[in-house]
Amino acid sequence: MKNYFLSAAIFLSLPVLAQQKDYAIKEVNFTQVKLSDKFWLPRIETNRTVTIPASFERCENTGRVKNFVMAAQKQGKFCTTYPFDDTDIYKTIEGASFSLAVHPDKKLEVYVDSLITIIKAAQEPDGYLYTARTIDPVNVGSWVGKERWEKERELSHELYNAGHMYEAAAAHFLATKKRNFLDIALKNADLVCSVFGPGKKSVAPGHEIVEMGLVKLFRITGKSEYLNAAKFFIEARGHYPGYDAKSNDSWKNGSYWQDRKPIVQEDEAVGHAVRAGYLYAAVADVAALTGDDSLTKAIDKIWENVVTKKIYVQGGLGAKGDGERFGENYELPNNTAYNETCAAIAGVYWNYRMFLLHGDAKYIDVLEKMLYNGLISGIGLDGKSFFYTNAMEVRNTFNHKDFEGSRSGWFTCSCCPTNLTRLIPSVPGYMYAQKEGNLFVNLFINSTVDLLVNNKAVQIAQQNNYPWEGNLKFTINTAKANTFNLLVRIPGWANNSAIPSDLYAFQNNSTAKPEIKVNGQVVDYAIQNGYAVINKAWKKNDVLEVNLPMEIRRVVANEKVTNDIGKVALQRGPIMYCAEWADNNGKTSNIIIPSTTNFTSEFNPAILNGVMTLKAEVPAVIISGTENIATQKQNFTAIPYYSWANRGKGEMTVWFPTQVKDIEILTK
Repeated sequence: MKNYFLSAAIFLSLPVLAQQKDYAIKEVNFTQVKLSDKFWLPRIETNRTVTIPASFERCENTGRVKNFVMAAQKQGKFCTTYPFDDTDIYKTIEGASFSLAVHPDKKLEVYVDSLITIIKAAQEPDGYLYTARTIDPVNVGSWVGKERWEKERELSHELYNAGHMYEAAAAHFLATKKRNFLDIALKNADLVCSVFGPGKKSVAPGHEIVEMGLVKLFRITGKSEYLNAAKFFIEARGHYPGYDAKSNDSWKNGSYWQDRKPIVQEDEAVGHAVRAGYLYAAVADVAALTGDDSLTKAIDKIWENVVTKKIYVQGGLGAKGDGERFGENYELPNNTAYNETCAAIAGVYWNYRMFLLHGDAKYIDVLEKMLYNGLISGIGLDGKSFFYTNAMEVRNTFNHKDFEGSRSGWFTCSCCPTNLTRLIPSVPGYMYAQKEGNLFVNLFINSTVDLLVNNKAVQIAQQNNYPWEGNLKFTINTAKANTFNLLVRIPGWANNSAIPSDLYAFQNNSTAKPEIKVNGQVVDYAIQNGYAVINKAWKKNDVLEVNLPMEIRRVVANEKVTNDIGKVALQRGPIMYCAEWADNNGKTSNIIIPSTTNFTSEFNPAILNGVMTLKAEVPAVIISGTENIATQKQNFTAIPYYSWANRGKGEMTVWFPTQVKDIEILTK
């Protein structure tokens, strides 16, 4: 998930090898940032008090914990559906660990330790840990081979389970300084390294994340075998002789698993969108830590493909429900959009690593689009109801695949709810980054951060009402004058760029430019890779103000996205909007938004925990009687996309036709 700066005390507890290479840009640990805002802090608190406890409770009620108990006893019958159900416990422990890092909770810590005890008892003597096999090695089910790792390339998810365990164990160790979970993970990782590698067993893991997890363990221990194994698994792709390269079937040609060709030869995002995002994040890690430019060039090309041809307007990834995968270039249907929540989470991990590699604000622009829209849409405002898929439109027929127009408390495959428990508390870690005498400000959230710049203590306090308002204030405090570059991201949307490509564009470009003041005086500033660079000798109580114009934008898609021809979407600041039945006379599929429509924005504290709404008067298609079809003006309200489906079941849409071209008759 995230990389961490470790204290000397932690380093002394484990053998460390010198790291010669790494990201040139260093993240600022989320524990250094103290939030005080009204947008993210309540979500993090809800995650702590509602989502994490509900996830643990559901892990117990559904038998996920029982699977570990039975594995320790080596008897019983695996009692959940999928062999990767172990990971729901791991991910929730990871989220709980992030929470413990900033909000000590003895009761939660004791409970997590009790789960770790159960996990340890389920681990086999050589380090193998996979309850679906250990419970009853003879009766393992169709997804699992008779021998260890026999079906790892396709269905068993043995290394996927291990990867999530490594991520959770690293988070737990760094939060609590306890080794109880870390030792379990290291024992398993040592086994994995003894089995896989040059001259040993080779496989491209069917569901990636073990690569990211191994990097985490390498960062903690400095043990080169872990980094080498991560690189080995990446380089194993594209060499399986059993695939049919001529087949259009993604399972038969290997693309479903990102295994159709070696990663250094790939130039397109293919296959299962979550697996792909995890792989590309790991490739960035390994490229940074090894200095392998061929890996960097590969993910640069793949990123370009996604952002120019394969991302939804609200940051969603994965066009096709068949395989939860990317479609062809420009294949972005609305009525069957898949957009798995986990894919948005993987996209955040990947884009942040791309920023750490290159220092360009365009990666944070994409990260922000995902974070504020297609990611948090996956969790209800109550903190315990979820979307697995994130639709782009729902009509009264509710014909969206795997979607009935309302949220669920849990899923048979519940990867998304537990994944959210670990992403949400880490959000403050995406706000800042450093490179020598340069301090990057990436996200705008009311907060304070304490860090070192030029080996001198610096505190920065952010004051804003983002994402609803664009007035940003930064108060810089230093004990002594400290000269450094403060690089403040100027979001692409504030410079007339809907996304860093021609896939989407603003129909109504703004003439307003972001304004920057230092201690009340307007200053000229240079833009470098999307950042306003302000250099000065910063001293106590210096104030930097940035004013981002918050205009309502009409978004249009590239004409090659055939599903969006003649339609517009709405954006204000970083927030994408949708219309929902509850605000629009019970329907949204009949709304027209002509090019002459005038919008106003209005904050409504009474709905959806407080949101900025967009208002207008628009024509709507009305059917009267059995024969008459006409348009009539009606009041229109749009709400942030992330907030829909919190008031019951009904129609929703993101894209609106600009004129009537034909009529589609739908029957209830």
